[in-house]
Amino acid sequence: MSRRPLSDEAVTALHGAGGELMGRLLSEHILPRFSLRSLGSIGLDALDDGATLELPPGVPVITTDSHVVKPIFFPGGDIGRLAACGTVNDLAVMGARPLAMTLGLLIEEGFPIADLERIITSAAEVLEGLGVALVAGDTKVMGKGELDGIAINTTGIGVAARPISDAGLSPGDAIIVTGPVGDHGFALLSAREDLLLESRLSSDVASIWPLVARALSVGGVKAMKDPTRGGIAAALNELARKSHVGIEIEEERIPVRDEVRGLSELLGISPYEVACEGRALIGVAPDRAEELLLALREHPLGREAAIIGRAIEGYPGRVILNTAVGGRRLLEMPLGDPVPRIC
Repeated sequence: MSRRPLSDEAVTALHGAGGELMGRLLSEHILPRFSLRSLGSIGLDALDDGATLELPPGVPVITTDSHVVKPIFFPGGDIGRLAACGTVNDLAVMGARPLAMTLGLLIEEGFPIADLERIITSAAEVLEGLGVALVAGDTKVMGKGELDGIAINTTGIGVAARPISDAGLSPGDAIIVTGPVGDHGFALLSAREDLLLESRLSSDVASIWPLVARALSVGGVKAMKDPTRGGIAAALNELARKSHVGIEIEEERIPVRDEVRGLSELLGISPYEVACEGRALIGVAPDRAEELLLALREHPLGREAAIIGRAIEGYPGRVILNTAVGGRRLLEMPLGDPVPRIC
């Protein structure tokens, strides 16, 4: 009897059953995409049950995330790039240099192996660009119809010289956003077939560590947040609540692309409530704000960075938006991101 899979083009149940076929899936289609550098005596290259890590001096920081984005492939990226960037970005906004990541794959039976390779390659390119090691992983196969294609779970490990909390803002601190907002969410909306929208908009999904590293080198960083689900509205409210300050934002300073504005008006969805996947909100001491802004703008990912507001003593835990038409209103915490399956 042949021990080959029924098809070399799609994932089968046996690919997740821990035997020869699973080994071939790993050795032929997944692991060759990664540079399996080890951070200790045992790493993923040994295919052991875990990894040992020898971390450089500093405070270890760990984060975990799961990714169920729809569609799996979208303008500007795919679930693999999103999973890797989302993980290292959560480390970055805590001031931690990303060092290692784990990768757990839940795959629907029948999922095309070519698509799996494309997804894994995207994740690997992000990690390779940052010098991040893939140190552990897992693969499970669900039955046909029990999962929508593929889901990814990741854990990221980094080291911070000084961990940065969401709760570090003081009155007077400047609030910087590193680029235009709403790109990711509206790019996904435009890509979903049932909306039938035409747009050249691409997701902003990217690693923000290069920008954060620049900010940390300037100094004066008080708090950081990546505005993913719920967009900058959710992120700003979290910063205000945890820091026990008010935040005053100037709407005319918030960078928003014309394509995002057009889709926002068409669909009645605020660009401030839609996820970004390659932006950071940075709270910085006022005497360092302009220097930090210039440092961000010198990097391609930060060319459109802007100071959009400041922390204030009044309205603790609330966000005040000075509107472009001269009004003033609360920017409320959204109930949730209006775009489902965003990450």
